[in-house]
Amino acid sequence: MLMCFLAVWRSTRLPKSPSDTDVITIDGIDMVRLLGAQDRLLTNLERQYPLVDVHVRGNEIRLTAQTDEPHAEEQLAAARSLVKELLAMVRNGQDLTPRDVDESKFIQDAHPHTSPSAVLGEDILSTRGKTLRPKTVGQQEYVRAIEDHTITFGIGPAGTGKTYLAMAKAVQALQRKEVERIILTRPAVEAGERLGFLPGTLTDKIDPYLRPLFDALNEMLDPEVVPKLMALGTIEVAPLAYMRGRTLNNSFIILDEAQNTTPEQMKMFLTRLGFDSKMVITGDITQVDLPAAASGLRLVTGILSEIEDIHFARLTSADVVRHSLVGRIVDAYSEYDEKSLAARQRRETKERSS
Repeated sequence: MLMCFLAVWRSTRLPKSPSDTDVITIDGIDMVRLLGAQDRLLTNLERQYPLVDVHVRGNEIRLTAQTDEPHAEEQLAAARSLVKELLAMVRNGQDLTPRDVDESKFIQDAHPHTSPSAVLGEDILSTRGKTLRPKTVGQQEYVRAIEDHTITFGIGPAGTGKTYLAMAKAVQALQRKEVERIILTRPAVEAGERLGFLPGTLTDKIDPYLRPLFDALNEMLDPEVVPKLMALGTIEVAPLAYMRGRTLNNSFIILDEAQNTTPEQMKMFLTRLGFDSKMVITGDITQVDLPAAASGLRLVTGILSEIEDIHFARLTSADVVRHSLVGRIVDAYSEYDEKSLAARQRRETKERSS
């Protein structure tokens, strides 16, 4: 009786036909890099496709559908495609992490006609022993928009890489001598732009507001080089209030936290654009800290949306590259805001009707 049971159980685990098994042959070094330390990447792959058995022997990866159910066949095809995409990244010199496996599967599921290796393998900047690349399709489109347009707006929630990727493109442009300097600015909303009330020198006064920009710079350049470039004026970090009256030529200019600009400040900043320059404006229109005035970023989306050579890149919670909880937090707040808006509209309709 026991032997009959084992025979039936094994028959559900073994392939029903040759099409239920795929064998992928990989060179030894590539195999080691594909599996990851302590086979972490292999374990992640198995977790992504529970109806597929993954076996490694020598230089072969054998993928086997556990049952003859349609879902198992679909997972087998998807697993095969994902392994080939990950292998392409490995052969391109990319060191994979479990997150790369997760992101590749997400891209494969959400964008069937997009190659994950084309997205995650697109180098922006190699610095300090690491290579900066887009992590999502939305980020890739944002990076390409910066390349193709003079003015790019990056609009999206926290953690989507808006500022970080813009900074990487700025450093890349400087290294390629496409621009002569980088100018970084953001509104000092908390102090009402009246920086004189804070103690210390000008650097001390603006540091709390511009610290995120300094942090990104120090990740992309040698920390010893940054002060020298700032002393030479090659890199300038200043509050938005100090942009008035200037014309910025041969520069890569980034305005961060643009949701906290007034319409007048946004107009003032955009009209600073000079020859051979690029501008990137980043912000999250759901996090406006202005006490009463309308957000310049929210207004400008309706004013400039039809102008050629200006692009609005919209990132979403799917592009969040911080802890996975951040994306869920963003979604939860968006759902709450939508419900609150709907409730307010119902109240106003009821009040008008009464």
